Amino acid sequence: MTQYAIATDLNQCVGCLACSVACKVVNNVPVGNYWNKILRIGPNPKAAGATFPDVEMYFLPVTCQHCENPACVQVCPTEASHKLADGTVQVDKEKCIGCQFCAMACPYGVRYLNEDEKVVEKCTMCEQKLAQGELPQCVAQCGGRARFVGDLEQGIESFVGPAPVDVSTGDKSYSGTVQSRATLGEAVKPFDQSQVYTLPDVGNKPSCVYILRDRVWQG
Repeated sequence: MTQYAIATDLNQCVGCLACSVACKVVNNVPVGNYWNKILRIGPNPKAAGATFPDVEMYFLPVTCQHCENPACVQVCPTEASHKLADGTVQVDKEKCIGCQFCAMACPYGVRYLNEDEKVVEKCTMCEQKLAQGELPQCVAQCGGRARFVGDLEQGIESFVGPAPVDVSTGDKSYSGTVQSRATLGEAVKPFDQSQVYTLPDVGNKPSCVYILRDRVWQG
């Protein structure tokens, strides 16, 4: 069984919004709507009673979690919302009637109604790119090299993303940068399972994971 997901190393995420902007551009997401939102968590005290500069914060990208047991699929009256064999959750616009039951059922608020087309839209994990062996746009354009994509069944260490570029000797061209590959296990600093998190699970089993070290998870 395949379950594609995105893993984000929050210690590497710099909050540049490149993933959010790239997503909007490639998917023609209307102004005011987002398939990929970047939340700032904090600043929060590092310890009880602490004040600036003894604070910590991180950026949290939030998109469709492509859940193992998606609530949106369960409530859709026309089966427009559905899971594919690769584990991603998709919306068939031909079947969508714009009732927004799925948007109300989603625990993460990541679906919206396209007012022009009267259908619900959300992150597709660039499924058309995945099918051709390419990276989702948010992964390919991540400025902090923090995002990786892969099959949860193979372990997140096997997830892939653009490789870090040595600007002194490496290929600095745009095509060379986005076509490079490195696994999460090769590219990120060491972590253990206690530092791997998901957004709150209310029975839907979110698939996307987040790595956070040396800070308090508040996702």
